[in-house]
Amino acid sequence: MAEIWTMGETLVEIMRTKENSGLDKPDLFKGPYPSGAPAIFIDTAARLGHKCGIISGVGEDDFGKCILERLKKDGVDVSQIMTDTKNSTGCAFVTYFTDGSRKFIFHLGNTPAAAAKAPDMHVLDGTRYFHVMGCSLFAKLEFAQEILKTVKMAKQAGAKISFDPNIRTELMGDTKIAEIVKEILGYTNVFLPGREELMLLMERDTEEEAVRACLDMENIEILALKKGAEGSCVYTREKEISSGVYKVHAVDSTGAGDSFDGAFICGLMEERPLEQVLKMASAAGALNTAAFGPMEGNISRETINDLIQEEML
Repeated sequence: MAEIWTMGETLVEIMRTKENSGLDKPDLFKGPYPSGAPAIFIDTAARLGHKCGIISGVGEDDFGKCILERLKKDGVDVSQIMTDTKNSTGCAFVTYFTDGSRKFIFHLGNTPAAAAKAPDMHVLDGTRYFHVMGCSLFAKLEFAQEILKTVKMAKQAGAKISFDPNIRTELMGDTKIAEIVKEILGYTNVFLPGREELMLLMERDTEEEAVRACLDMENIEILALKKGAEGSCVYTREKEISSGVYKVHAVDSTGAGDSFDGAFICGLMEERPLEQVLKMASAAGALNTAAFGPMEGNISRETINDLIQEEML
């Protein structure tokens, strides 16, 4: 039985081979690379030795094969990924710019991933953490409702809920989905937002006020605040821990936060001190950026331990 489960989109990414190459003119691409925030999260956790599974869907096509083979190779339970014979696996075309920005064209629509349903209750037996990515909630209202249903099932099974909101202000315009986001936040034990997401969901004007409001929530035990190049902070009601970033040659930032989440939950599963948990997560996020492709970073116990020995910026 898997101890860590997630539910959300799986897709492939196809990226420009050079920066500043717009998506409106012919040029070269590389890929497909397996991707999707929940998939990156769960793959990271599996590579760190934990029993993990994902609830999702792929098409009966080569893109779906790309995703399934990668997840299975890294030890992820894919028994709850349905295969759709009618619809194609989701994909995203990506280009990068020298200022660090990215541009995406998504082909998600009626993809198999967004049609996935909550599993049978027995699937979640033994689950210790169920992880939610906010981007999955905005794929489709019906899918968001199925994820919420699964969150409630996981809580009933005795699991803790971890939540990376991964949202932007403009996405909160859908009132029904915004309500689901807030309901899931109410169940959340480990919250892993960025600074703007934290202030948006806590409805506060400053980071300090938002942190206090978050820790005032009944179920929140740990707040891991991701600040990009500034590092990260972990807050509990008893302590605050800060971390810088590890120096690596960054090639592709896509998926860094998802790998951070995966390693963070693994550290908690292993009951490590929070200082060590944060170092593990920071190292995994850094290693993710050091390779081209959202899931291609050389993340393992050995590489994380080696990077942790180095000084942070």
